[in-house]
Amino acid sequence: MTSKTTNKFSPEVRARAVRMVLDHEAEHPSRWAAIMSISGKIGCTA
Repeated sequence: MTSKTTNKFSPEVRARAVRMVLDHEAEHPSRWAAIMSISGKIGCTA
């Protein structure tokens, strides 16, 4: 059976996105706000 979702981002890109969120979390009012900001900049959805 195949998955209904696909991973279009490599593990390296995903790891970088996580690091960016953690590094810039203090600049935003919440972790979710950081995720929303960074996801838009790297071309994905939160």
